[in-house]
Amino acid sequence: MTSRDRLLALTVVVLWGLNFLAIRAGLDHFPPFFFAALRFSVIAIPVLLFVPRPQVPVKWLLVYGLGFGFGQFAFLFWAMDAGMPTGLASLVLQSSAPFTVVLGAILLRERLRPTQVCGLLVAVSGMVLIGWDRAQNAALLPVALTLLAGLSWALGNLGSRKAASDQPMRLMLWMCVVPPLPMLAVSFTVEGPTTGWDSLASSLDGDGPLALLGLSYLVIFGTIAGSGLWTSLLSRYPAGIVAPFSLLVPVVGISASWVVLHEEPSALSLIGGAIVIAGAAATQMIGRVRPSTPSDSPAPTRVGV
Repeated sequence: MTSRDRLLALTVVVLWGLNFLAIRAGLDHFPPFFFAALRFSVIAIPVLLFVPRPQVPVKWLLVYGLGFGFGQFAFLFWAMDAGMPTGLASLVLQSSAPFTVVLGAILLRERLRPTQVCGLLVAVSGMVLIGWDRAQNAALLPVALTLLAGLSWALGNLGSRKAASDQPMRLMLWMCVVPPLPMLAVSFTVEGPTTGWDSLASSLDGDGPLALLGLSYLVIFGTIAGSGLWTSLLSRYPAGIVAPFSLLVPVVGISASWVVLHEEPSALSLIGGAIVIAGAAATQMIGRVRPSTPSDSPAPTRVGV
């Protein structure tokens, strides 16, 4: 990975680390599934009107949208609404990195060097250390839901990788078209047919303006900028090279939660964060992953349905 692309990956880390503060602000006013639907609907409507669909197989666009968009944020917003602390959510969600690496190796036949695996294991050990130290702050259900969000993110990563679009920004924008309808259906069923719309109607009162500010951040910086850059990186590098950068997101998330929400991390959490940084850095210092040979490469994917 070039120095420029490493810098872009680190930019995504900061944008997504601050995402969790925006999510917390939104969930203080909106019900979780409706808030997730609103996040993607704001993007999906202009995309349908003005952005041509990327020339990628529809099935991979759906895998990307249902994994990265619908599954990840349905489970994540549900977890945080159910009591998952903001900083701890930013940590547990990064289970997507080892999920992506493992699924990429199994399903996409991406080869991993032993040193890359060791670096990833070091980073994961830092996550385990932070999680062990902070687990008392979250019940089992929110943690399980956040792990499911991480698994969904990993599946979305593979869908993006298989789409292999030469127009990654367009692909990311069309990914946002997939989640709104299933998310609204879940909101209608679980939260009630009018609960979300009532919260939207009262969004100028009380904590509503702060929730709208959080929504704006998620749309502009978390989705368009952050996910656009992430999709671009996945289109140029194997999933096993890009995914470990997401291990740095909890360092930003925990720090921001400490400063803004006064979720003060312990010394053990800070040590774990340093281990995460060291492990993620190690995965980027190993050179190129050796390409698969023609005999073990997956068959090319035909454009179109």
